Amino acid sequence: MSDSRARIMAKVKASVQADSRSAETLAALEARLASPQRGLVPGRAQLDAAGLLVLFESMARGQSASIDHLDDVAEVPAAVSRFLKTENLPAKLRMAPNPDLEALPWQQESLLTVETGSAQGDDLVSLSACFAAVAETGTLVLTSGTGSPTSLNFLPDTHIVVLQADQVVGPYEDLIDRLRAAYGSGEMPRTVNFVTGPSRTADIEQTIQLGAHGPRRLHILIVGAKAARVHE
Repeated sequence: MSDSRARIMAKVKASVQADSRSAETLAALEARLASPQRGLVPGRAQLDAAGLLVLFESMARGQSASIDHLDDVAEVPAAVSRFLKTENLPAKLRMAPNPDLEALPWQQESLLTVETGSAQGDDLVSLSACFAAVAETGTLVLTSGTGSPTSLNFLPDTHIVVLQADQVVGPYEDLIDRLRAAYGSGEMPRTVNFVTGPSRTADIEQTIQLGAHGPRRLHILIVGAKAARVHE
């Protein structure tokens, strides 16, 4: 190691050691984690459940997502088939190995081929269940795990997401509370993806192009969302 590099590393080490973790510092950190402070919540996110659904749908549509409303989760297979037909897409999809999704009546859609697992290079359509959605920005929140491979969120050209109406929260502060409650103190999933509409870029001549870094279509199936049917 060169002398200059050694001096830099020595300063970094000394700085880390100087800052590190006295009993008082650790106690302060533990206290902050135990009682996290919430930021200011925008007024538009302080709504009742019906209002949050309407806000989420408005924000998501504004980011080029399409939405379908279902009364019951058992309607998902038929809704998926209908969407693929409408968009002139192949009747085939890669689905997350989620027990709740696998238990749906897929056998009723005899023309639809459903495979489970992580996305492969030739998959055109994927189906996932999400952890939550944030009404404030129209954002879906998808956590990684054995039942929710992250590749399904980005590789296929079309991403279909099942969202339960009661999974919609107002601000991000409420989302963080749900994550803490679901995973426990000091724990988080390996990856938390925030998806707001299809992938896009305006790098080329300042013109919006969909599908730049991921799916060009995002279709959301909202289950139990009668109150949000403001566009139908």
